[in-house]
Amino acid sequence: MNSLAPVIFVVDDDPSVRIALERLIKSVGFRVQTFDTAQTFFNHAPCDAPCCLILDVRMPQMSGLEIQEEMTLRGLYMPIIFITGHGTVSMSVRAMKAGAMDFLEKPFEEQQLLDAIQAAVEKDRQSKQNQLEILQIQKNAASLTPREYEVFKLVVSGRLNKQIAYKLAVSEKTIKVHRGRVMNKMQAKSLASLVRMAEKIGIFRASD
Repeated sequence: MNSLAPVIFVVDDDPSVRIALERLIKSVGFRVQTFDTAQTFFNHAPCDAPCCLILDVRMPQMSGLEIQEEMTLRGLYMPIIFITGHGTVSMSVRAMKAGAMDFLEKPFEEQQLLDAIQAAVEKDRQSKQNQLEILQIQKNAASLTPREYEVFKLVVSGRLNKQIAYKLAVSEKTIKVHRGRVMNKMQAKSLASLVRMAEKIGIFRASD
């Protein structure tokens, strides 16, 4: 099976629930990994594949909400779908404010859970793709010389070649050469794509 096929994690202290969820999730082709405690889940290596976590709210050692908080502290980000048989409005509000994808009260329809899983996996897929794009842009930006990086910032700030040349006290022809190298190293097909790259890595405009 493809190592990057989606993985659904389940943390629930009830073995019958874990078995039922594993069967349901596997029936639609997803990989599943189940855990009976928060610690066994945290001991598991981070997941590179698109994934999500189905998390019981009430558990004896660490509650689902506490697990959610601990994940944030550890920098472990994945969409969370809470399930509970004893939910309250305050629990739901707290979970959703902390970024949960969904909060399902038992008994819920199987399709309701599967729809929530599909949405969560797609969100994580897009998030991981965005992270990979940012890493590549940062790598490309790091390959620029100091002068090329300066030109890069000035170009995405909206400056014309002649304005950049004046600011850097060089010829406009030199700026054109630097600009061409920037476009090539950043793998940008247009000024608009270069600007989008700058936005992704936090460069919005150059200093005056």
